[in-house]
Amino acid sequence: MAFDFKKEYKEFYMPKNKPEIVKIPPMNYVAVRGKGNPNVEGGDYQQAISILYAVAYTLKMSYKTDYKIEGFFDYVVPPLEGFWWQDNIKGIDYSSKDTFNWISVIRLPDFISEKDFAWSVQTATDKKKIDCSPAEFLTVDEGLCVQIMHLGSFDSEPATVAMMDDYLKEQGYENDINEQRMHHEIYMTDARRVAPEKWKTVIRHPIKKA
Repeated sequence: MAFDFKKEYKEFYMPKNKPEIVKIPPMNYVAVRGKGNPNVEGGDYQQAISILYAVAYTLKMSYKTDYKIEGFFDYVVPPLEGFWWQDNIKGIDYSSKDTFNWISVIRLPDFISEKDFAWSVQTATDKKKIDCSPAEFLTVDEGLCVQIMHLGSFDSEPATVAMMDDYLKEQGYENDINEQRMHHEIYMTDARRVAPEKWKTVIRHPIKKA
């Protein structure tokens, strides 16, 4: 049975539809950075997603190649995630998607080393015939956060974020979004196959004591 991060770490991937405070440990990711509207057909964001999945699946299927990863065990590729921010804006302005900065990521198992990662980038580039060199090995230590499961389209997120902020005030915390700690989304449904009103997105924000 393949190890499934979503099932083994439900506290990180399956929060309830009401805010909760959680301590997030450091995690490693395959990451691609970019700017601009993620909805542009064939744009930088969609190209980044292709690179992420090419590298992630090259690592997952490595056991079928001559390259052996120490400590490897079979696993389900974790869901797509994204860190988002806009210059000179605290929080997120959903009406101005062209000004987005983003780091699109997929979590890596802890046994993947930077050497393994470098192998996967080169192998994916050679086999998939796409340039995977923008991919980087990224470690993120989010620390103390508030999170919630948002149901619906991305454009309806502001109401959910307001609910999170109200909860923080009640608990004696405040939002700590800055250049190092960003608005974080984890996409638990495939937006290409599911109607927007049924999209499930984990929204996670860094926090600090008020």
